[in-house]
Amino acid sequence: MQGGSVLGKHLRSWVVVALLFCLLAIMAACSKPTQAGQHYTIAVIPEGATHEYWKSIHAGALKAAQDLAGQGTKVDIIWKAPLREDDREEQTQVVEGFISQRVDGIVLAPFDSHALVRPVEEAASAGIPTVIVDSALDTTKIVSFIASDNYHGGVLAADQLGKLLNGKGKAVLLRYQEGVASTHDREEGFVQKLKSYPGIELVSSNQFSGPTRETSRRASENLLTRYVGQIQGVFTPNEVSTAGMLLALQDIKKAGSLVLIGFDMSETFIEAMRSHQLQGIVVQNPFRMGELGVKTMVDHLHGRNVEARVDTGVMLVTPDNMETPQAQQLLHPPLREYLNQ
Repeated sequence: MQGGSVLGKHLRSWVVVALLFCLLAIMAACSKPTQAGQHYTIAVIPEGATHEYWKSIHAGALKAAQDLAGQGTKVDIIWKAPLREDDREEQTQVVEGFISQRVDGIVLAPFDSHALVRPVEEAASAGIPTVIVDSALDTTKIVSFIASDNYHGGVLAADQLGKLLNGKGKAVLLRYQEGVASTHDREEGFVQKLKSYPGIELVSSNQFSGPTRETSRRASENLLTRYVGQIQGVFTPNEVSTAGMLLALQDIKKAGSLVLIGFDMSETFIEAMRSHQLQGIVVQNPFRMGELGVKTMVDHLHGRNVEARVDTGVMLVTPDNMETPQAQQLLHPPLREYLNQ
């Protein structure tokens, strides 16, 4: 009888231990965010919607949602852009609207590095995290910053211009707009690197293209009217400024006679390089930015650690290397595959 009593005690002890292990396992499972089966609504807010660059970010975001669905996480992407790419106030209102809607997260390409700080910090206070893509924002209250090394992009442009001019001549820089961190960094990278070519004089670097092809075209015409007989090279730091300058050069039959180095990709630029009216473009990977922006947000919502800064890379594409697989991948992102769903 005594032996049976001891055995019973041992059995009861093992039962208690087993129950404790089960309880701990349940508590651990409850403490971890469920990943499969989750459903998130993520707002993706670009600076604008008309340029191919922003369409690439949109397509990348949709690819991320498709990939995540295959992993058991449903993501609804709400894409909303300001009507005008230079409208700080409207982009601010778009962010505020999504705060009111209580979306799960925001992926934002801020037009202005300062003006969008307040609404992003308000979102953080409301428990809505933000991932910044494309252009930096002056706040620490974000999950991650995913973008190109824009300064390095400007350096690549200056190097190409310097080489094509054989280190001698005069050049102009047509800037984009004040307050935009991404293009500012490209412009500064270009200006600083060009100083390593002492035989090249930068005769103008204080003019701005404005937000549309038409404003850029007019600004380019003004620059060319003043300097076209003196300069041998031009740098433009984004799609809008490059498109406007190319149009202005074509209008006065000078496209190809000056070295034009642009930034970002469009089908027009590809054709211009084939006809040697454009001598190079620094190309980013906006498709990758959109994809990583959404995936990074979902990782954060799942409680995973994410990188504070992700460099999506830049490449100088020229008439000489534009047919290589690496260049073709950047020049022809799969927009139709995702945007026509």
